[in-house]
Amino acid sequence: MNRLELTGLTARPAQVWGGVRLVPLVRAAPVEGLRLHREVYEGLGAGIVELGSRDRYISYIPHGLVADWSGEDGRAPEAGRQSAAYGTQFGGGGGGTGGGAPRAMSLPPVPHHRLAKRRPGDRLRFLPLHLALEGYLALHFGGPSTAWEEWSRTALRDGLSPRAEDAYLGRSVRGLADALRIFEIHPGQCGVMVYVSDALAAAFVVPHPDDYRLLHASLVEDLYGELVHQYALYGAPVPELPVRIGGEEHIRDLGELRAAARAQERVWEEAHGTLFARELLDSSYAFDQVYRMKSFTLWRFLPPFVRDTGGQHIGETITDHKGRVAYLKTFRLSDAQIRRGHLLRTVAGADWRLDAAAAALGSSREELVRRLRAAGFSALLKGNV
Repeated sequence: MNRLELTGLTARPAQVWGGVRLVPLVRAAPVEGLRLHREVYEGLGAGIVELGSRDRYISYIPHGLVADWSGEDGRAPEAGRQSAAYGTQFGGGGGGTGGGAPRAMSLPPVPHHRLAKRRPGDRLRFLPLHLALEGYLALHFGGPSTAWEEWSRTALRDGLSPRAEDAYLGRSVRGLADALRIFEIHPGQCGVMVYVSDALAAAFVVPHPDDYRLLHASLVEDLYGELVHQYALYGAPVPELPVRIGGEEHIRDLGELRAAARAQERVWEEAHGTLFARELLDSSYAFDQVYRMKSFTLWRFLPPFVRDTGGQHIGETITDHKGRVAYLKTFRLSDAQIRRGHLLRTVAGADWRLDAAAAALGSSREELVRRLRAAGFSALLKGNV
């Protein structure tokens, strides 16, 4: 498995608001045997994640997702038996009848133990996007595997620790919150592709339309890269790409009008897959298995970090036994993040020998040292290098 397979998802016509273009993804039928629920955390969104006995990190964590493959969701309860979906709350609100809309489960602000943790029953809690971001931050995190003379004591002792990357909250991406609030959710919609200035900012897919309706607004709480924020801030409004039916064709009745409209939908779907989403779907990825859930598997993936190939994305996905995507969430890397990944992979692939890494990059040793320092890896090198 080295590519993303969006079989079963159909792109609907784009929804445009300023510089934001939303492309709804619709399923003909939900993915059977898997549901996703939101788990909200109290506080201002900052949280600590314990990766092991010694490793931990602090980050913005507004909520978690709980994957449920128990098969209980959506079933009719047995006679005389009460049942509720995981995370449901009941209670009155403001004295009105009915108590208002159900909310997601709210948990106390305690450290999160691991990025993905099994819950009672056939459930798994994981932190969306953090699996992907931690995979990127952990890229060759241990540092040099051999104590070559160029590397500092800090690099040999601590590796790349501490390592940090910046991201922007979705609420700060201009136009995104308005676009998500204004446009309707399609019947059967299970995902969306988010474009900013027609650059793919994020892809989000869930197994069931009901899951998407509950998680649609959470896109403004996700993390987005620096490039996405800049495109939204400085980019111009994007065109709406209107569709015209008729022209040389003569539409005689509603049946022909319906057929012409469906034909235009197929044209848009093909154009979206070959033009807009090409950089995501045609790229190869390195997949790392995180957890096995019967016939489903949770993965995180990294791009090839090949320069000058357009946008590159990290992410996480849940696939079925045929490799089809049931859940997907992606993060667009900035050019600087791609360069850092490219440098780390090249240097580590050369066994951390600068001369061999410089030859692989087609540059001089001095140029490689300059690039490492410019990328923020000065602490890895001795001062006299």
